[in-house]
Amino acid sequence: QVQVVESGGGLAQTGGSLRLSCVASGSAFGLNAMGWYRQTPGHPREWLAERIKSGVINYADSVKGRFTLSADSAKNTIYLQMNNLKPEDTAVYYCKAVEFFGGNNHPYWGQGTQVTVSS
Repeated sequence: QVQVVESGGGLAQTGGSLRLSCVASGSAFGLNAMGWYRQTPGHPREWLAERIKSGVINYADSVKGRFTLSADSAKNTIYLQMNNLKPEDTAVYYCKAVEFFGGNNHPYWGQGTQVTVSS
């Protein structure tokens, strides 16, 4: 069972920055991907960025150019550097780790970390 733990959320001002961290542990088969999502009340979870096993990183258009995903693959850790924050970035941010075994992808989620951007 993979455990996923996010950290680094908090309060920022408009135009400010925050850095989130996510550590995945307990993988028996290695991770195929790790990524970041966010969610606000009453809305579906929104995909933000993902790093796949090959090292390729993809971003949603909504955060491209402002958010940067980096990784320490040896430690199954990813980061999300968030710059030029806007009030609409306020959300709970979740990390997802994907393990492949038995012919299927198995996603594991963290508990989320709150990011609040004040105007």
